Amino acid sequence: MPSPEKPPYTITPAILSLVAEIARGLGRREALDGRGNIPVLRRANRIRNIHASLAIENNTLTLDQVTAVLAGKRVLGPPDEIQEVRNAFATYEAMSGWSPTSIKDLLSAHKIMLRGLADDAGRFRFGGVGIAQGSRVVHLAPPAGRVPNLIKNLFAWLRRTDAHPLVASSVFHYELELIHPFSDGNGRLGRFWQTLILSRWNPLLAWLPVESVIHDRQTDYYQVLAACDKAGNSTQFIEFLLRVLLQSLGESVGTDPVTDPVTDPVSAQVLALLGLLLRKGPLAASGAMTGLKLLHRPTFRANYLRPGIAAGLVEPTLPDKPNSRLQKYRLTDAGRRAAPRES
Repeated sequence: MPSPEKPPYTITPAILSLVAEIARGLGRREALDGRGNIPVLRRANRIRNIHASLAIENNTLTLDQVTAVLAGKRVLGPPDEIQEVRNAFATYEAMSGWSPTSIKDLLSAHKIMLRGLADDAGRFRFGGVGIAQGSRVVHLAPPAGRVPNLIKNLFAWLRRTDAHPLVASSVFHYELELIHPFSDGNGRLGRFWQTLILSRWNPLLAWLPVESVIHDRQTDYYQVLAACDKAGNSTQFIEFLLRVLLQSLGESVGTDPVTDPVTDPVSAQVLALLGLLLRKGPLAASGAMTGLKLLHRPTFRANYLRPGIAAGLVEPTLPDKPNSRLQKYRLTDAGRRAAPRES
């Protein structure tokens, strides 16, 4: 059988350096396993990923609302967007049972991800598609008739390549977006499949908040995709995604800010919020900011409130009305157990 065609890309010094940095960061994180990766914090990162991935695709639900949906609570929002959340969670929950090199599993993942949202969920597209930014088409995908063979070659390459998984997963992600095999859901499935590939190399990578970092750098994400399309290779995209992975190592909820050299001090900030709510009871965002001596609302929400909610430690008092002026935040049972006590 002839070897599958290799997707075009170049291994640069920057790629080699990033691969080495990520491997070192993973080694340090694995040394903390048992403290930094308890189930509630893994779930928090997964919720952050689901919220971010869907937000990239213009889902308007807030992180609080996504958390409430997955907790089985009633949420006021567009039904299709609520269904997207449920589908995305079901897809991630099924991840362990799928093979990264199985086209059948790719179709199964798409079927779950688009269940109730697209008539052709779980099937390759039948017509032409493109990627648009505003009114401008930035990428025109190959004709639908070529999709099955292009996907077959891509999976054959993935099965046989000796490229490092960090590189191979990034190449696969780019090539899937280039082929655009589905009428909808290509972006979220491409990001999910890269996570699946990486999780087989290192299970920790199934739980990092990679999508959250991509969401924060969404403009760069699309610009790099367009630049690679123009250049005819995925080199820049590989470098971009490796930087995203390295950053996500530092932003993972639940790391130890004292002993983990690559961590963002999220846990210390969340603990400060928990201690405040334990002492004061439910507080509005403004009251919590005053108690924590914070002036910048985005910093409070990004580093204190959202991670606390995603970790299941803090909850809104009015989950169905996330923007209500009467909204306050309180500790959950897990939050009360985790809150630091004054000596």
